Amino acid sequence: MNRFTRLEAVAAPILIENIDTDVIIRIERLVGNGIRGTLAPWCFGALRYRADGSEDPDFILNRPPYREARIILGGRNFGCGSSREGAVWSLQERGVTCVIAPSFGDIFFNNCFQNGILPVVLDEKIVANLAREVEESQGAGKVAVDLEERCVVSPSGRRFPFAVEARRREALLQGLDEIGTTLRQADAIARFQERDRRVRPWVYAAAGDAAGDRG
Repeated sequence: MNRFTRLEAVAAPILIENIDTDVIIRIERLVGNGIRGTLAPWCFGALRYRADGSEDPDFILNRPPYREARIILGGRNFGCGSSREGAVWSLQERGVTCVIAPSFGDIFFNNCFQNGILPVVLDEKIVANLAREVEESQGAGKVAVDLEERCVVSPSGRRFPFAVEARRREALLQGLDEIGTTLRQADAIARFQERDRRVRPWVYAAAGDAAGDRG
């Protein structure tokens, strides 16, 4: 998983409430041929494309410079709906590494951290102000997100602190997923298992022994 320390990038305002995971990526794009690494074209497909399959020029991610957006400014309850990890994958493959919104769907919020995207919760008025600054600059004004300092910096330089759980912050700063975080404790786990084998050897019976007992 890539490290996240500080990001300064184009931010795309999509201030729609209750954008669910089916809007981020349709379920049919994940069934059968929904292979990780191929999902970028279908990110926000429900909003990006017209019924005939052509791009909707009115959708912000279809307009320069927002095509290069790495930050999404979202509405309340962003990522609600089904527990679809593919929604986070599609955003990541599209180049998005941070979503700033007043609130998130719980499962989507957790999936972001597990896959290297930083979800930032800020007051709705602050998000609206960020969006206004970005739009007034026609996308030229970039938003900065500093995980080390735990703050968002608007295009005009205003700073807005945000909270993030210490364990999750450290994992993103180090680029560690849950497996990587666990492996950092490998020596302690090995010492525990060594002690536990002496106290409860029956728990660690070899698979062959168990098979023999059944025979």
